[in-house]
Amino acid sequence: MRDAVMLQEFLAEAWVDVAVFSLRPDYRAVLLAVDGLVPGASDEASEKLLQEAEASARAALDGRPVEELPHVAAWREAYKAFGAKPQRTRNSLEALLRRAASGLPRVNRLTDLYNAVSVLHQVPLGGEDLTGYAGAPRLIRATGGEPFDTVAGGAGVIEHPEPGEVVWGDDSGVTCRRWNWRQGRRTQLREETTAALFILDALHPMTDEALDAAADHLAARLHMLGPDVRVARRRLAAPTSAEGH
Repeated sequence: MRDAVMLQEFLAEAWVDVAVFSLRPDYRAVLLAVDGLVPGASDEASEKLLQEAEASARAALDGRPVEELPHVAAWREAYKAFGAKPQRTRNSLEALLRRAASGLPRVNRLTDLYNAVSVLHQVPLGGEDLTGYAGAPRLIRATGGEPFDTVAGGAGVIEHPEPGEVVWGDDSGVTCRRWNWRQGRRTQLREETTAALFILDALHPMTDEALDAAADHLAARLHMLGPDVRVARRRLAAPTSAEGH
């Protein structure tokens, strides 16, 4: 079990390639490294939070399409900038918002929590199993040779990102393709996950204050998932505006 110092040391090694900031100088991320989580099935608390998120999405989308929400539109432009087609590969926020009208998925209380926070704060939010990481997380523009462990046609396969694609990864390869589109199997959250990494992605017009509010909400709810939960936190941003690498 990792203490708060170990979690902070892990986050201290995380970095964003300057090529990503060249693509989107307004990009910021808040990373939360967490340990001491007690796994559990969806429960009354997670159900209530999901219902709040669904109601929030319905209110936000009243009379307008998902792609016109300001943060969704910003992410669509970011996808186009590295060659992805946002109509085919939707960022995680847009994908969740499109499901909210008919009902967000009920998976387990940890996944339910971060999906709900993503929708409530309109921010792409990824969750990974910390025990699956090999080295520090980093956001780069891919060469095209990095391995990505995923599933296709019901079977496990190794794919590779497109050259120039923005991907999260570690020493062993890609952990999430197209910035915040699809996560890999190696670090995916599982029913037994007790340690996790959460990544909140922001572009203009989302403010630093709004990003911090989303991270605060997530951290507060994570502390409710066990008596000994520990949370470390770090912001990544372009060096000219804040902390960077």
